[in-house]
Order: sequence, then structure tokens, then C-alpha cells
Amino acid sequence: MIAGLAVKSLRNRGFTAGLTVLSVALAVLLLLGVERIRHESRESFAATVSGTDLLVGARSSPVHLLLSAVFHIGNPTNNLRWETYKAIAARPEIAWTIPLSLGDSHKGYRVLGTTPDYFEHLRYGRGRRLQMAQGHAPEGERDAVVGADVAETLRYRTGDSIVVAHGAGDVSFSLHEQHPFTVSGVLARTGTPVDRTVHVSLQGLDVMHEDADAGSAGDPLFAALQEGHADPGHEPRAITAFLVGLKSRSAALGVQRAINEYDREPLTAVMPGVALQEVWEITGAAERTLFAVSALVVVVGLAGMLVALLTSLGERRREMAVLRSVGARPSQIFGLILGEAAFLTLMGIALGVVGLYAGLFAGQTWLESRLGLFIVVGWPSAYEAVLMALVALAGILIGLVPAWRIYRYSLADGMSIRI
Repeated sequence: MIAGLAVKSLRNRGFTAGLTVLSVALAVLLLLGVERIRHESRESFAATVSGTDLLVGARSSPVHLLLSAVFHIGNPTNNLRWETYKAIAARPEIAWTIPLSLGDSHKGYRVLGTTPDYFEHLRYGRGRRLQMAQGHAPEGERDAVVGADVAETLRYRTGDSIVVAHGAGDVSFSLHEQHPFTVSGVLARTGTPVDRTVHVSLQGLDVMHEDADAGSAGDPLFAALQEGHADPGHEPRAITAFLVGLKSRSAALGVQRAINEYDREPLTAVMPGVALQEVWEITGAAERTLFAVSALVVVVGLAGMLVALLTSLGERRREMAVLRSVGARPSQIFGLILGEAAFLTLMGIALGVVGLYAGLFAGQTWLESRLGLFIVVGWPSAYEAVLMALVALAGILIGLVPAWRIYRYSLADGMSIRI
């Protein structure tokens, strides 16, 4: 009976009740949406080099090596010798390696020198391979493959010519105009740093720098900047870093220790997942701040429900008095108001969850193609269920305030006329 009265009472105040439910729904939608995107963004960030067991570079901090070599944030501190790379790549535990050479740019975008193994073994997301939207992978020393963001921003198509600049800055006065590259392909969007990278062959980079050396003979400053590059037709002298895939992941710790203790050159081998945990420790404060903001929005939504219920008490005192006059006990009046608060809260939570999943279904493809967020649309996690339970409990506790006030109203007070 109390539940039926609560529903009928809310139906009579449909507009106000609808606005209250909407405010709670939006608050729950924001809270759960922030939590879901936070979790999935971590998963997508960690899957930038999906399937890579180790990242090896010159002696540096693990976070700096990861950010510079994989995410192209900052610059590497040093290079490692090609002979070292070949010696480690020949270890029996290693299935494949991808050499990476950084240090040049094109109109603000990083230029990456690598081998065909990059397009064969690199994985992103949940084990996805790189796909070509146009053209093909580099086949010659003057071929270049650009990422989706590079192609979209600079409006590149296959067959266009590009000139690489020395250094990783947005503006460079040292252009390798004597060795232009031709766009042979455009990669499909991945939502990773691959989209913002120009990919060329290691041989192409060596020839480009050798041509620059030949054109700048006698310039000691330029020679110092170019030190470490190979002669054309020869193997490179140095690379920035390389990715490692193992035949068995159980060998990761042993190989990592052997590389870190390599006696011919100081090296750092890191597990990308472990290094990412250190990155999360750095960004943890921002995540907690975002969660706090969404929690405050929930508080504001519940406070709006409290205001709506308290505001309606003055208009409903005569209604409560009539119920008392026909035999309703004070505890039933108390339960009626508390039931309305619980009903509004639960309806808001349900509407918020429906809105969240509708948004995820509608935006899943866009988030994946534009931002690289692979959102899994499944059942709410245990943590999300706890958040919804806390919101429901908070709504019921807030309903105690108007319920207690209406409980204290007497029959005479409700029937009296006040001027």
C-alpha cells in the first residue's frame, strides 16, 4: 500500500519528479562513465605495445625509456650500438625484435626508422596488427609510411614527397632536402603514437644522413650531430632502442637480468607493463581529482532531490493530514516519504546505467577509431556495483530528512489554515 501511494504521489508531481530523476541519472552517468573510461584508458594505454615482452635501450630510467621510445614523449638520452642489438637479438629465448631509430622529425611529427619486422610483429589494442588504409609498407630506402594523424593533418596521399628534418622540434633549420622520401602508404588509425609518426626504413635514414654528411664536409658541428650514423650500404652503427618478443614469457625475468648486466655496453631492459605502473603513480593524482569531481556531481544531484522533497512538504502537509485522518500511522507516513526518496534514487540509477550503456554502444566505434579506447561493453564490474549501491544508500539516507520532518507534523497542524 505504501509503495502504491508513493508511486501515485510521484505521478501527480510528474514534472518535478522527472527532473529529480534526471539529475540523479546524469550524476550516476558521469560517475560510472568516468570510472569506465578511466579503467579502459589504462587498458588501452598499456596495450599500445601489446605482445611486447621487453623494451631495451641505453642506460636510462625505465619510465624515460618507455615514454621516449614508445610514446615519443621527450628525447632518448643515448643510443646503443648495432653490434649490441645483433648480439642480444641472437639469444635463443628471443622470437623477434623490432629496432627503433629516433631523432628526426617532419613538420613536428616524429620520424621512426625501423625494419619490416615493425609492420609484421607490432601489436596494439588487444593484439591487433597494423593495417594499411592506403598503399603498402616501405619497400625501398626512399619509401615512407605515415600515420593516420599525419596524413589527415598534412593531407598526405600515396605518392606525395616529404622532406625530413634533423631533430625532434616543431621547427628545424636543418632539412635533409637532398634525400626526400615518397609516401608509399597510410596506416589505419590506431589511437596510439603510431598515428603521429612517419615511418621509414633504417637504410633510408642511413643514406639520408650519409648524404647530409657528404654535403656538410668540413663542418665540425654538423659532423658531431651526425656521429653514429652509418655509411650507405652498411649496417647502422647505432639505434635508439628495440622491442623484444620472447618465445616464452616465463623467460622474461632471466632475459631482462642478462641484458641489464650486459658487460659490453650499459643497457636498460624494462617490461612495459611494469614501467606503466610507475606512470600511473605519477598520474594517480589527476585520476583521483577527476573521480572526486564526478562524486561531487552525485552529491549535487542528491542534494537537488533533497531540496525537491523538502520544498514539496509545505504543499503536502494537508495530504499527509488526510492520510492520518483515514487511519494512516505516523510510521506509514514516514515510510511513504522515505519510499519516494528511494524510488527516485533507484530510478535515477537505472536511467543513468541505461544512458551509459546506450552511449557506450553508440560511441564504441568512434572511441576506438579516434581515441584508441577499446571499451568493453559488458556487465558492470564489482567496483561499479559498489558505486551504485553507495549512491542508492546515500539517496535513502537523504530521504530520512524530509521523512522525519513529515513524521513530526501533527494532524491538527496539517488541517489548520495558516495566514
